[in-house]
Amino acid sequence: MPPRRWRRRTVSLDVDYTSSEAAGVARATTLGAGGLFVRVDAAPLEGSPIRVRFRLPGSPVLHEIEGRVAWVLPPADAGPHAPGMGIAFSDAHQIASLARALEDCASDEAAEER
Repeated sequence: MPPRRWRRRTVSLDVDYTSSEAAGVARATTLGAGGLFVRVDAAPLEGSPIRVRFRLPGSPVLHEIEGRVAWVLPPADAGPHAPGMGIAFSDAHQIASLARALEDCASDEAAEER
């Protein structure tokens, strides 16, 4: 069976984030090589530059990635969904490194399933 590709996955991992407007630690619930969704009640403004740091589950490697706040779902508009922000990664080198790490995770998961 070929390894599964990591396009976008539901995850649960802590993310440190820093922008000119805010900084904190929050829970990411969706991750792909191009970006992630982070649950927060008060997000930086859409379009704001942001830096995130996180470790993939089971990995000692700390990923530090530059991006921008692509969209915001404020608590007042969230309804049954979690409020938060979608972050689009912007550094091609960092994206490529994360994509390789995600592929490695997918290969490891496929091997564990056998």
